[in-house]
Amino acid sequence: MTLIAKEPSASFPPAAEPPGSDSPPAPENFSQILRLAAVAVLITAVFLLAGLGDLLLFIVIIATIVMLHELGHFVTAKWAGMKVTEYFVGFGPRLWSIRRGETEYGVKAIPAGGYVRITGFTVLDDVTEEDEPRAYRAQPFWKRIIVASAGSAMHFLIALVLALISVVSYGVLTNHVQVAALEHWSGVAQTPAQQSGIRAGDTIVSVDGHQLTNPEHLHNVISDSVGKPVTLGVERGGQVRSVTVIPQDGRGVKVDGTALAPADARSPKGYIGIEEENASASVGPLTALGDAFSNVGQATSEEISGITQMFSPSGLSSVLHQVTNSKDAAKAADHPGTQVRPVSLVGITSLGVDAQHAGLEDLLSLLILINVIFGLLNMLPMLPLDGGHVAVAVYEWIRTKKGEAYYRADITKLFPVVFVFLAFLAVIVFSGVFLDFTHPLQNPFTP
Repeated sequence: MTLIAKEPSASFPPAAEPPGSDSPPAPENFSQILRLAAVAVLITAVFLLAGLGDLLLFIVIIATIVMLHELGHFVTAKWAGMKVTEYFVGFGPRLWSIRRGETEYGVKAIPAGGYVRITGFTVLDDVTEEDEPRAYRAQPFWKRIIVASAGSAMHFLIALVLALISVVSYGVLTNHVQVAALEHWSGVAQTPAQQSGIRAGDTIVSVDGHQLTNPEHLHNVISDSVGKPVTLGVERGGQVRSVTVIPQDGRGVKVDGTALAPADARSPKGYIGIEEENASASVGPLTALGDAFSNVGQATSEEISGITQMFSPSGLSSVLHQVTNSKDAAKAADHPGTQVRPVSLVGITSLGVDAQHAGLEDLLSLLILINVIFGLLNMLPMLPLDGGHVAVAVYEWIRTKKGEAYYRADITKLFPVVFVFLAFLAVIVFSGVFLDFTHPLQNPFTP
């Protein structure tokens, strides 16, 4: 599944804020803390009373991810000796703030992301002569690259930590098949699996003496062996035992009112009456770390492919068809991954709630994917994204000749291109929002 979404605070410093947002910092006092606490309690109460506790939790998770993105910029800017004047959660009027040294920390009223303000981030910023040596634009090339890309780097670090937690907690997937539950067939006293002694929680590791190298191998053998004995290697309690099962023709057999196979199917298809899930195995710390890197690398590769496809002519054409044709939109929503489909924060939040209902493992997988996407999108080489600031720094470094003053690019010349890019991005984002409301993605998680 590929998610294409725009992070709410994908660039820094933030765009111009509403009038009054640059007023002197409010004094640190008890009334401000009470006001902030009251707002938090009120918001929490509204969500809980509406039965939307899962939604609130996922919003908090996304907000935390955004602020960790900004923390990457903040920490590296401090380390590089740059002057950082603000680190805020939210935008608009201040609810609470406190100053420590030269930096003001706080919370603002509109919880739509957050920002860190670094002095002299572009050549357009007004900076006093005293602060100019510590401005972002006055720093060496390598420091600016580190600071500008730190937000995206933080996303990949978060993804790696989450992947490591997932591997340590749930192990790695194997080629074996886990018996999640035994089916109950209407009008049948015992299914083939029950007759053979298979239990929920068993792991099928071999079929007819051959180790499973792919779960499809088991499916194919059972499907083609109606009325014929099949020997399965079943692991239970650390020991492997052999059991014999005789698959039954699924035509006419019903589970909870649903037929396993059409009654008028031309050929028989075998079933034994089990609900399956991917089996996993525990691994050691070093192996877990390697698997975590591998998982993040695989997710990154898939999302690079997805983003590339999204911005290709065929991808844009597919999005247009979905927006203008309800049947195309329904098809993309019902079969995620079969074609390009932009997903906005609305859709991501809905998926987040579904993942919570399915369990922690699915939630971790989704959060890994979200962080990879945010990290990649933020590094697109176009202002105002982080990758745009990296591109400007690289361009200035290339244009600077040895022995001459450092070249400063006139970014105002880029504004027409930036406006076109933002308009194009807005079309993608609003298309995602429209599709998420009119044709929500089918829940990809199994509770």
